[in-house]
Amino acid sequence: MNLLTPAEITQAYIEAGAKKCARPTGKLLFLAVMAGLLIAFGGAVTNTASHTVTNVGAARTVSGLLFPFGLGMVVLLGAELFTGNCMIPISVLEKRATWAGMVRNWVLVYIGNFIGAAFLAAGCAFFGQLEYSSGALAVYTIKVAAAKCTLPFAGGVVLGFFCNVLVCMGVLCSLSAKDTTGRILGAYIPVAFFVICGFEHCVANMYYVPAGIFALQVPRYAQLSAEAGINTAALTWPAFIIRNLLPVTIGNILGGACVGLTMRYAHLEKRS
Repeated sequence: MNLLTPAEITQAYIEAGAKKCARPTGKLLFLAVMAGLLIAFGGAVTNTASHTVTNVGAARTVSGLLFPFGLGMVVLLGAELFTGNCMIPISVLEKRATWAGMVRNWVLVYIGNFIGAAFLAAGCAFFGQLEYSSGALAVYTIKVAAAKCTLPFAGGVVLGFFCNVLVCMGVLCSLSAKDTTGRILGAYIPVAFFVICGFEHCVANMYYVPAGIFALQVPRYAQLSAEAGINTAALTWPAFIIRNLLPVTIGNILGGACVGLTMRYAHLEKRS
């Protein structure tokens, strides 16, 4: 068969989680930077493709069709993505990894993801990629970032939870296949759902918001955003971390852990 059963998928992730926790620090950080960059490419392409689309539904659909290829590349290239690693608790419960190893993985991967995503954000803002449509892409980028920095804390947690339920389902579905096409499609559809719905992904936001913050440092882009009437008062690093990144990360952790634990209970855990 060219398809794994749910129990086999769960076991495959448990073993993958154990390997993730055992990676050397340098390699783990390198693969995390790679994943942050790949997810950021998805963010950059969705902003570019949808920045002139005025219909919200159409803009979300365009974004949903494009963004998932970022996760597809992460899966195929073996990069380390924080949100997918939120299922590692099941590796710990199956005694294939330790809590200390999991926390080490999460910290290093989170830092690496941020470095990769912020690197692309800076490159796009300061080296001309946002010049599309005479700077309209920069204005749109600032608008998206500013909106994310005004997200209510509870909203960030809940939207982050739903996001990572879908992302982790995409990771597991990608493990179900043994060929490239199946793995990409497995990751593609759940991620397309979360993007179209507007759920919140902490690593994607490591591109979206820094790109807006960096763009605001370019005088021309700042002037264009002011002329467009965008309120950028909340578009600061502290607001990003406290009002977006923190609650979304909490939600992502809870969503990923919930998916992993559900799969373990349903398909692996022995019951008397």
